[in-house]
Amino acid sequence: MRMRILLFGRNGQVARCLRDEATAVDLTSVGSDECDLSVAGAGAETVRKAHPDIVVNAAGYTAVDRAQNDSAAARRLNCDAPAELAAAATAAGARFIHLSTDYVFDGNAADAYSEDDETAPLNIYGQTKRDGEIAVLAEAQNAVIIRTSWIFSEYGANFVKTMLRLGAEHDEINVVDDQMGGPTPARDIARAILTIASKIHRGADGDGIYHYQGAPLTSWAGFAEKIMELAALDAAIRKIPTSDYPTPAPRPLKTVLNCSRIERDFGLAPPDWPVGLRS
Repeated sequence: MRMRILLFGRNGQVARCLRDEATAVDLTSVGSDECDLSVAGAGAETVRKAHPDIVVNAAGYTAVDRAQNDSAAARRLNCDAPAELAAAATAAGARFIHLSTDYVFDGNAADAYSEDDETAPLNIYGQTKRDGEIAVLAEAQNAVIIRTSWIFSEYGANFVKTMLRLGAEHDEINVVDDQMGGPTPARDIARAILTIASKIHRGADGDGIYHYQGAPLTSWAGFAEKIMELAALDAAIRKIPTSDYPTPAPRPLKTVLNCSRIERDFGLAPPDWPVGLRS
């Protein structure tokens, strides 16, 4: 019998890539039109009816700046709903896989962050995602949480899409150069989820928090320069400090994630983001 996966967040970047890649499993994906996770109990009822082997939560409140003034909605989608899904998955005998973010950290560490490092989110989005991690693990001790960063794909709205549009419209683009991290292709995240789901479904060890981030380290400006190069656009990238581009939500300046644990447990090496960007 093929593994049955129930996927929440059907139209997000990772979910859409996962739908493309999930050719060897029985995948049921649900969006907000079918299951409104802002309504208490809606997700749990969907899990109960689906009888899945694996529940994947790729849904969430991802508008980082808007969350500063919409904290109740962000908390509902990033903390309360995932906890309900985790509890429902456990009750159904299913494993739970949940996506989180590098924004649970403050970006002040000298070295790469490990999964055990203390969290210190700088904004409401990061706080609700951190609290969601804690709530999920309280409801499903064998859950798998994947922290990732700077997600991009051919789907939805993301930094790559924005740069392609601006690069076609302007001769020069101002881009922050002192925020460092790892762009991560959504398609690689989707493939990683399927690998993890398959292995834990077959009884492999592995639970808790894992880091999965694209390499090599770069800045938003460095990322933008690579986008212009691969798209053969002539727009120049003008590198600016974060102080010249204020946003409602503060961002961590450097979030490098140590990905050795996910490589050790599941054989998943950090994805090469320039390769993902080219494709």
